[in-house]
Amino acid sequence: MSRILVLQTGTTLPQIAARHGDFAAWFLRMAGLARHETDIVRADRDEALPSPGRHGAILVTGSASMVTEREDWSERSAEWLAAIVRSAAAPVLGVCYGHQLLAHGLGGRVDWNPRGRQIGTKSLQTTAAAADDPLFGALVPQFRAQTTHQQSVVEAPADTQVLASSAMDPHQALRFGERAWGLQFHPEFSAGVMAGYIRGRRERLLAEGLDPAALLRECGPAPEARRLLRRFVRKARDGAL
Repeated sequence: MSRILVLQTGTTLPQIAARHGDFAAWFLRMAGLARHETDIVRADRDEALPSPGRHGAILVTGSASMVTEREDWSERSAEWLAAIVRSAAAPVLGVCYGHQLLAHGLGGRVDWNPRGRQIGTKSLQTTAAAADDPLFGALVPQFRAQTTHQQSVVEAPADTQVLASSAMDPHQALRFGERAWGLQFHPEFSAGVMAGYIRGRRERLLAEGLDPAALLRECGPAPEARRLLRRFVRKARDGAL
């Protein structure tokens, strides 16, 4: 199989990076990928986007940036991803910012979540459409996932399937066409990374009326969500996506 691309769209908090590494390292670790099997492109640093069809699969990371800021690198990445999805050049899995970037590029609408910030280990539910999906079909109807976001896909693109939802966000997982998926949650997060975000955002959370101590108490493993990454890579390698 061709190499797998990790399109990195941001970087983590310094205190989390010091202990756990940065976004690309988390994706490789949780997906079971070796560094020599992958290319890492920093879209947020204006590194050149590769030619479509060069990679066997594409993973798109999260970011501290906001899609609504319409930064030049972000808009270019959204157009590039949309072209890959429309041509079915490679299977794509976008996470958080990557999920929103796919939706934006394909004609959906991303904005501030009207329900506010979602952060912590949360319960998500699959939809009826998930049962026949190659990634989500193996999931239990309700599963835990790591979440941290303020913006969401508030309007999904046309002909998009909703695969998972939560009380805070009806578009926790979307399927765009035949070979692309978006996850608002973070399958690449360990429980330690999730706790690091809660601690790192403590003052903001308090100002928003959230309880960091309670969020830390509910923080824990999310194995079903995490397996999605390995399933995506395995099926892409097998030509099943």
